[in-house]
Amino acid sequence: MPTTTKTRPQALLRASGGPRYATALAVDSLGTGLLRPFLLLYGVTVLDLSAPATGMAMTAGIVVGLGCMPAVGHWLDRGARSAVVAASMLVRAAGVVLLLATPTGHVWLFGAAALVLGVGNQAWPPAHAALVATVAHGRERDAALAAGRALRNAGMGVGALVATACLAGGAGALQVLAGLTGAAYLCAAGLAWSVRVDARVDARVSAGNAGGEGYGKVEREANAGRGGQRHGDVGPEDTTDTTPTPRLRKLLTANIIYVFCLNVPEIALPLVLVTQLNASPAWSALIFVANTVLVVTLQVPVTVLMSRRFTRRTVLALAGVVLTVSYAGFLAATSLGGGWGAPAVAAVSVVCTLGEIVYAGSATALVTALAPPHALGRTLARFELSTGFGLAVSPAVITALAPHGPTALWGSLAAATLVSASAVATDRDLTREPT
Repeated sequence: MPTTTKTRPQALLRASGGPRYATALAVDSLGTGLLRPFLLLYGVTVLDLSAPATGMAMTAGIVVGLGCMPAVGHWLDRGARSAVVAASMLVRAAGVVLLLATPTGHVWLFGAAALVLGVGNQAWPPAHAALVATVAHGRERDAALAAGRALRNAGMGVGALVATACLAGGAGALQVLAGLTGAAYLCAAGLAWSVRVDARVDARVSAGNAGGEGYGKVEREANAGRGGQRHGDVGPEDTTDTTPTPRLRKLLTANIIYVFCLNVPEIALPLVLVTQLNASPAWSALIFVANTVLVVTLQVPVTVLMSRRFTRRTVLALAGVVLTVSYAGFLAATSLGGGWGAPAVAAVSVVCTLGEIVYAGSATALVTALAPPHALGRTLARFELSTGFGLAVSPAVITALAPHGPTALWGSLAAATLVSASAVATDRDLTREPT
């Protein structure tokens, strides 16, 4: 049974990449929160595009953006870490510039901007996970990944609140928000670049300098003189690592179903509350805010607590069980109807958020722990492909099932998630999970 010591804030900050990198994440998240929830409104309000055309362009941008994953994985495996993170932020800044340059009524140019933004959004998660894996190890790395997610949710939440407050300004305010987003991405890219982490940096030196003047590049010859390489100290010319890359087919397939939980508060619950329960939209806002607050406050402590008692695979399987229970709870809550349905759905959403927290704290950590150093980038890129695909198809699946009634929606999600949890629990590729 795994054990871990108490994670101190200073150690957690160091394991997360240091103060400057944490600031870069916060600024980047703030910029994303300013624009991402309102990109559809930008296309409709500022550019006078139809809602279907705007939505199709955004979806195409996300899907096509997934095509950059193999290249990102290979770049990471050639040694880049902070450079890829900074690049993902610069690409999104370029997408904002393209968005601001789009004339009214030009759906194709808006689609190009959405594509560039999609590439940056898809490239960031594996790059961030690879950077954290280079400066931290074991359960400390798991906690650092969880802290990064909590920080990102907090920044996006603040950005969304600021953007919501500015919506009364109309099209001009949305253009200003887009400009602020681009500036935030540029600032974040500069901060991320300044930490200078790559796979040839000695892990001990990078950890010691996380809060100092920067990460000095230490060549592999110096590492070899200290007894060989550590996890992550693999450069482009390394060919000695023959550890087979795990296929993780069951895990990646199960992840497509797991990731549906991320769109439940944003898509499934508002749809059910408004169209099936005739509830006030305020319930949807309340659930979304509660979800954000719970993720920000509980992501790190829950991840650390679970890591003390269970393997990552067990935690991921348990997340599937919790999500399945929540989906069954939504089915029961919607059957109440009337005045009790909306409060019951809001109460069950807390269980769903807990399942999301357990899933998010174990999935990336498990994939990172299983990946051999020479294929860390490609393994994380494959995982992001499955995550991105799940996020792309889940809105269509949810909106297609919802009109057929609560049983079709929640019953299908519960059954699929339970099967996915069983696949994770019995997957032989996951039995040799490192501590």
